[in-house]
Amino acid sequence: MTKTGEVEGRAGPPLWWARRRDAVWDVVLGGVSAVECAWEGVPFAAEAGLPTTVGVLFGFVVGATLVLRRRWPIAVVLVGIAVSPAAMGFLLAVVGMYTLASSEVPRRITATLASMSLAATFVVMYMRTRGDVEADPTLVVVLSVFVAVALTVPPVLFGLYIGARRRLMESLQERADSLERELSLLADRAEERAEWARTEERTRIAREMHDVVAHRVSLMVVHAAALEAVAVKDPARAAKNAALVGDMGRQALTELREMLGVLRAVPKPAVPEPVPALAVAAVAWAAGGEEGPTLDELEALVGQSRAAGMTVEVLVHGEGAAYAAEVEQTAYRVVQEALTNCHKHVPGARVVVRLAHRSGEVAMQVENGPCDGKAAEPGLPSGGNGLVGMRERVLGLGGVFVSGPTDAGGFKVSAVLPTA
Repeated sequence: MTKTGEVEGRAGPPLWWARRRDAVWDVVLGGVSAVECAWEGVPFAAEAGLPTTVGVLFGFVVGATLVLRRRWPIAVVLVGIAVSPAAMGFLLAVVGMYTLASSEVPRRITATLASMSLAATFVVMYMRTRGDVEADPTLVVVLSVFVAVALTVPPVLFGLYIGARRRLMESLQERADSLERELSLLADRAEERAEWARTEERTRIAREMHDVVAHRVSLMVVHAAALEAVAVKDPARAAKNAALVGDMGRQALTELREMLGVLRAVPKPAVPEPVPALAVAAVAWAAGGEEGPTLDELEALVGQSRAAGMTVEVLVHGEGAAYAAEVEQTAYRVVQEALTNCHKHVPGARVVVRLAHRSGEVAMQVENGPCDGKAAEPGLPSGGNGLVGMRERVLGLGGVFVSGPTDAGGFKVSAVLPTA
């Protein structure tokens, strides 16, 4: 199919017609009108004293002009008015007036030509009936007016109705096309938002898995390194470190299993529209599918780092309160990731964890000193996403995040979270 709806290989509508059936219909009407006018040309030739052939040929040409009604409606109506004294062109006059009224011709032109046709029909009818001596003059006038109105007004009114209806349909079609374009644009934007949401949820889940697993695995590596160093010299301490490695591994597996369980158990959406699986899983996780860590578990977190040989001091200012789950989880993750970075980059350094409960906010800071140079480098890999993940978490809750080196040669991570 082509853009115009025609099958390829077929010719489109000829000349000025929009559709092939319009052309066929006009040719049929033109043929009927030509036959009618040719038939009426016989008495016209007799009255005018012309050869019959001339009258028939003249009527045929006049009637055939109806084929041009869609292209030149004004010309067709003028032809009908011009031949009205010859008493021919009934179909030409009626169809011509209808076409003129339904076209886009200005209404003042339509009213002028309709008035001219009405007057011409009245005069011709009056002149042809007044010769009857038995006819009442009043009856002749009434009859002439009736015929003039009957041949002019109904076609004009019907044409005005059809023209208005056509314009209404075109307007509705334009609105439908505009609405379709808007819906297409909205669908594109919805797809973009869905893709953005999928990306955000992937990032969120990756960040959560990084926070959950990286800390445990980092401590396992530290304990494994210590186990290797003291395995021969201090079997008791080696056994203790081996037990800690086992505990850390089991905790890491448990937390990873819980998260993967949430990802697998994606609830079916209540609506038929597709919902990203990652988004549903993340919402289920955040909405309480599995409880996240809280600030009450901070001491246990610090204890794990102390057990791995790190010197950690915890300073708490102010009275703690029950904060929103996302606030407590974010605060816990910030401290956890900061301690993990200390294990990776500054083994043996002294670390200070500060937690401050203030009015409308909670602040945390993890500051480490320089590396003492005595502890062995654990060789833990770094993906470079720890600080980025912490910043995203804090800023996502409308908080403030700052990190950077200290004057003493260490590193400091600070975050402030609103609790409202």
